[in-house]
Amino acid sequence: MTSRSDKLGRLVSLVKLQLRLSEWQLAQLRQRERSLQDEQEWLVGALNDGRPPAGSSSESIARRLNRTSVGARAVQVQAAQQLDHVRAESRRVKQLEEVAKAALADKLRDAEKRALEEMTGISPAVRAWMPRPANRDKI
Repeated sequence: MTSRSDKLGRLVSLVKLQLRLSEWQLAQLRQRERSLQDEQEWLVGALNDGRPPAGSSSESIARRLNRTSVGARAVQVQAAQQLDHVRAESRRVKQLEEVAKAALADKLRDAEKRALEEMTGISPAVRAWMPRPANRDKI
């Protein structure tokens, strides 16, 4: 039988993997964004030179620049959404880690309690029937 803390630990591992995947996707989007920006800069430079590269016209470069600009804006929007997603998953990981840490602490306390009961020879059933000792430190 698996304990709650074990299940939470596996869940934390899974959510961390999802976070890493989201971070990788964000990195890919940012790389694509940089690539499109570099292409835009090159196209603007080609238009400003007044002499387009061989086999290209100013109109074809302008059309390509327009498509690249639209693509760059779309990638920027996707990257912003992905960044929000990464931040949300990061918060979720932290919350789950706290819950898992608390569950593990509970599990360890229960194990220590059982070990102490075994050492003293008092089982939980016997203790339930025993009268509680009076607290002598009361005023």
